Amino acid sequence: MLKKISPLISPELLKILAEMGHGDDIVLVDANYPAASSGATNYVVANGIDIPPLLDAILELMPVDWFVPDPVKLMEVAAGDDYVPEIQDTFKEILHKHGVKDDQITTLERHAYYGAADNAYCVVSTGERARYANICIKKGILEPNE
Repeated sequence: MLKKISPLISPELLKILAEMGHGDDIVLVDANYPAASSGATNYVVANGIDIPPLLDAILELMPVDWFVPDPVKLMEVAAGDDYVPEIQDTFKEILHKHGVKDDQITTLERHAYYGAADNAYCVVSTGERARYANICIKKGILEPNE
């Protein structure tokens, strides 16, 4: 047991977050995402955990890269689908809380998103049931005073 570490973050995920370096990507994906077949270096299962509280817990520990134009990527709604992914607004609220600005967030078409996830350091498969509930975050640096 550790103090100040959310119980949503498993020991395996904590180890991976610590191993990640500047520029590495972590991808949190919904329950429908083909995470096990992704080409990511690491794969973590977080069954039963919704993404918003897990995202918040991760961002308490991990800085977001501000050196690149789009350190946060969301999955774009497919052409012809009129679904409104309200969960992405929730993601943005959490990101704002941790200092991420709107112009640092972009969307990728579904297959381009799969490609980004395949190149990630880690994909975390969650129990999130909302559609288009996928978020890719590039790890930043810690400042000397952090």
